[in-house]
Amino acid sequence: MTGSVDLDWPSGDITRVPYRLYTDEGLFEREMERIFYASWAYVGLEAEIPNAWDYITTMIGKRSVVITRDEQGRVHGFANRCAHRGVKVCRQASGNSRIFICPYHQWSYDSQGNLRGVPFIKGIGGMGGMPEDFKRSDNALPRLKITVRQGVIFANFSDEVEDFASYLGTTNLKYFDRVFDGRELKVLGYSRQLIPGNWKLMFENIKDP
Repeated sequence: MTGSVDLDWPSGDITRVPYRLYTDEGLFEREMERIFYASWAYVGLEAEIPNAWDYITTMIGKRSVVITRDEQGRVHGFANRCAHRGVKVCRQASGNSRIFICPYHQWSYDSQGNLRGVPFIKGIGGMGGMPEDFKRSDNALPRLKITVRQGVIFANFSDEVEDFASYLGTTNLKYFDRVFDGRELKVLGYSRQLIPGNWKLMFENIKDP
């Protein structure tokens, strides 16, 4: 972790925050770990992946992830970084594919993030190849914990996070179910914004009203 997380808060005034809250790199990394990577995050709608092998890509914090649907209709999620050299295995925003192939060395993964293929895994002419103890099962992409509620998909990286209903709590869960009440969801389009600023600037301005 780089940067400082010690902030000089104004005394006696809880309405003001230090400007460094929005610029401190160390605090930002701490927020990524404690907020984005340790709790449930919205990643999409089931309506975005209605068919077997459909997928979407999105971000949790600074990490790219892939959300997929398998042939049984189950929803999965995994980190969008090849286990070999860390290159993105999926570069499209959405699509339909049974296999995701890394463009660097062509390692291939299935819709659950399991490693399926490694070119020249045995080498060529007795030379090269992967070590004898190499196992595909040890090189799957990091999986996300997934929950789906009323057609809305949430994911997280942590095995320790509580279940989604407990995480929201009784009051917030009631508000959520009031909006997402079981009616069929339809994707009408997308509106995205990219700002050169700290995530809190956008979040606070959205919540300002």
